[in-house]
Amino acid sequence: MGHLRQRTKGSWQITIYSGYVGSKAVRHHETVNGTKTDAMRRMRELESGLDKGVPIPVGKLTVAEHLHNWLEGYARTACSQRTVDGYESIVENHLIPALGHFQLKQLQPQAIQVYYGRAMDKAGKGLSARTVQKHHRLLSQSLRYAVRQGILGRNICELVSPPSWKGKVMRTLTPAEAEVLLETASGNQFFPVIYMAISSGLRQAELLGLRWRDVDLDILSTSVVQTLYKRRGVCIFQQPKTDRSRRRVAMTPKLSLFLRDYRKEREVLYLELGTVLGLDDLVFANYEGKPLDPSMLSHEFASIVKRAGLEHVRFHDLRHTFASLALLRGAKPKVISEALGHSSVAFTMDVYSHIIEGMQSEMMALLDEVLPSAVMNVKRTSTGIKISDCSS
Repeated sequence: MGHLRQRTKGSWQITIYSGYVGSKAVRHHETVNGTKTDAMRRMRELESGLDKGVPIPVGKLTVAEHLHNWLEGYARTACSQRTVDGYESIVENHLIPALGHFQLKQLQPQAIQVYYGRAMDKAGKGLSARTVQKHHRLLSQSLRYAVRQGILGRNICELVSPPSWKGKVMRTLTPAEAEVLLETASGNQFFPVIYMAISSGLRQAELLGLRWRDVDLDILSTSVVQTLYKRRGVCIFQQPKTDRSRRRVAMTPKLSLFLRDYRKEREVLYLELGTVLGLDDLVFANYEGKPLDPSMLSHEFASIVKRAGLEHVRFHDLRHTFASLALLRGAKPKVISEALGHSSVAFTMDVYSHIIEGMQSEMMALLDEVLPSAVMNVKRTSTGIKISDCSS
């Protein structure tokens, strides 16, 4: 009915299966500080109470216990492992040390608001507004879960004002800057992935997960069916997070020609290593055919950018550059949204709104060429001025 696992030295987590809601098992998670014997005794108490029909009490449930319940009961089943890792880091390193000791039902908006202020004000070494916003979203999401479970009557995070963060204006490259970047990266082992990034708009994880079977050089398309991330020092493959992320992206003829030549080079390399390049081999791999390290790629890209004399350019900005150049060349936002794998066209319009706004003058100039000019005919009468009609 239950099991026990050690979280940290002197801390144990009890998990009790208390029944089912429909086909879904209901779990209760509780943290016991002390020895393993203390935790075993508490687990037996809970199990005995359930056998006698006594429900597990939630009145004294702490914020720390609730956050663990939320991680185990919701996040692990609804989110990717990479997302869960990020949630656990926020919970264990920030939320529990600051708010974990409160009983969940006694947690007040003021306590949360004070935490946000203190988190950002640590002698100039506090967290950024954006980071604290992430903490707010996580805490709010966990409290909504408590409301759905019937533990809380309302989500008090709705009464809290998180710090405002407007975001940074993205850095995109002009065509001239893109040319300088590619010239500087020429000859580098990461040049192929950099060139495809700026030519396709694919995310770094999507590029590093590409296999040759996912690239069709005849019909000029790329299928995104898996991604590669580095988790705790180990590169792992995952499916795209959403259905829109799993997509087919068209390819430019120049990119197709480049990949044909690049594949021939890889085939020669593999023959020298005594093997044959197969469809399941990665498109972008090291000299031994193993996955490229995302951290190493980002580090080397930063070095290339510095040598190119470009400032504040991240690898992810190649994706923004692809989208901005496509917009400036007249591509439809819906087409770009599909290529980028965005959740909606509205999201794409919001992200690149500053570029679209900058295109209004060009749009009006084009419209001016199409619409006829008009002259207002004015007639003066004894009672005043009368506008009779307009003629072109």
